[in-house]
Amino acid sequence: MKDSTRIYRMPFADIYPYYIQKAGRKGRTKEEVNEIIFWLTGYNHETLQQQIDSKTDFETFFNNAPEINKNVSKITGTVCGCRVEEIEDRLMQKIRYMDKLIDELAKGKSMDNILRK
Repeated sequence: MKDSTRIYRMPFADIYPYYIQKAGRKGRTKEEVNEIIFWLTGYNHETLQQQIDSKTDFETFFNNAPEINKNVSKITGTVCGCRVEEIEDRLMQKIRYMDKLIDELAKGKSMDNILRK
């Protein structure tokens, strides 16, 4: 596997607008992106904004997450040619979970399906 440390050091705040932009191109909202982030990480509006304002990198963002959702094992499929359920590096897997959920949002899936309800 490639050296992944570069993405770990990227500020979450730099990528967050791209998540919103990707969702917005398909008529989805920032609130839906936030709902996905809250579901996956346990952050809320206030704590997410703190992470954004402090320019927290991805590694710290996920390490500080209040609680990774217990249903992440239900997230399956491919992102960037890799099956998310088979990624061995736990941090990279969490990053790809986020990518997969945002992709599903942009593809028009219902929030219930995205949030594995």
